[in-house]
Amino acid sequence: MDYSQFLSAVSAARKENLIRLTSRLTEKKPSVIMISGGMPNPNYFPFKTASFTIEDGTTIEIGEALMKRALQYSTTQGIPELLSWLKDLQMSLHNPPTAKYSPDQGQMEICITTGSQDGLSKLKPLGCNIIKVPADKHGIIPEALKEILSRWRPEDAKKQNNNLPKFLYTVPNGSNPAGTSLTADCKKKIYQLARCYNFLIIEDDPYYFLQFEKTKAPTFLSMDVDGRVIRCDTFSKIISAGLRLGFLTGPKPLIDRVILHMQTSTMHTSTFSQILISELLHKWGQKGLLEHADRVMEFYRTQRDAMLAAADKWLKGLAEWYVPTAGIFLWIKIKGISDTYQMIMENALERGVSLVPGQSFSFDSSAPTPYFRASYSFASPDQMDQRDDGKKGRQQGYLKVQSNLLNG
Repeated sequence: MDYSQFLSAVSAARKENLIRLTSRLTEKKPSVIMISGGMPNPNYFPFKTASFTIEDGTTIEIGEALMKRALQYSTTQGIPELLSWLKDLQMSLHNPPTAKYSPDQGQMEICITTGSQDGLSKLKPLGCNIIKVPADKHGIIPEALKEILSRWRPEDAKKQNNNLPKFLYTVPNGSNPAGTSLTADCKKKIYQLARCYNFLIIEDDPYYFLQFEKTKAPTFLSMDVDGRVIRCDTFSKIISAGLRLGFLTGPKPLIDRVILHMQTSTMHTSTFSQILISELLHKWGQKGLLEHADRVMEFYRTQRDAMLAAADKWLKGLAEWYVPTAGIFLWIKIKGISDTYQMIMENALERGVSLVPGQSFSFDSSAPTPYFRASYSFASPDQMDQRDDGKKGRQQGYLKVQSNLLNG
């Protein structure tokens, strides 16, 4: 593929930071006398060792030598042992066809990011024209996407400086806020449209491990024969949100550009976070990670079921919703009203419940919407179903409050 057509002028003009380059080369040759970089002397860092107790009662020990490394600058792409582990994980979970390609063909590459959101910010083109694609209970409707793309001719995709869409952004599992998940058939149709009209697919999949069905749908990365998929993963939902660690997987020519952009912004993801996660993953192995992820998923499935029970109990006939098959959100449409903003931001808060009005997720934040988002990640089943005693300011049940508001 010709990846130059997907680069902005700013991205295309970026050059590698020479200080970062010398640091990376020095890391490969520890015997080199370091007088080029601006690395502080680790002997004067105040933290010397650390011990972390994990869920099974065992510990992760970070000794003095590893601590010096954890508190120091590191390469922009990520520490080598974590990158290697994650590449093995992606091969095991997705088996990308591009793994055996040459770099110019779009060989699979990975870089560590400061959470998935940081990865997305590196991919967002300047001055982009966003086109909304209709969705149903499964997410993007392939036929609707095809109808939108029919404004252009597929043969124009081969021309330079064409105005065809450059990429499709999707959260394929448990999308925020709607909680929808694309089926395997939908993904195949969307990928074929990407090939026909030559656009990239950004597969932002933070809820991949929180799919409630036994069989997970194949990912876009797993069907990418062209090197046109950039996948965003994160550990925020299953290990730690505060460590801020995610990773991008995609064609090397584009991941290399992301790395150049990181050199001028965050420089690299926290070395300490990378070391800690790497130590945990190497201790667990893939089997341990997947077992832990399954335990987290079972918790959220139980939480989802509790919220669905509360919704069916208190909002039946007043609202409608789809049953989420992944993620942590329930997207609710209130019948008979055009906008939920006042109900959520004033009335519900006065009664002690925090929800998110649908406007927060609209391209036009001033447009009225009958939707609101409820999350079942944190509140207990009892809190979701608490009775309303009518006293303002007291913690109420998530959905019981909405029922009272709608019934006056």
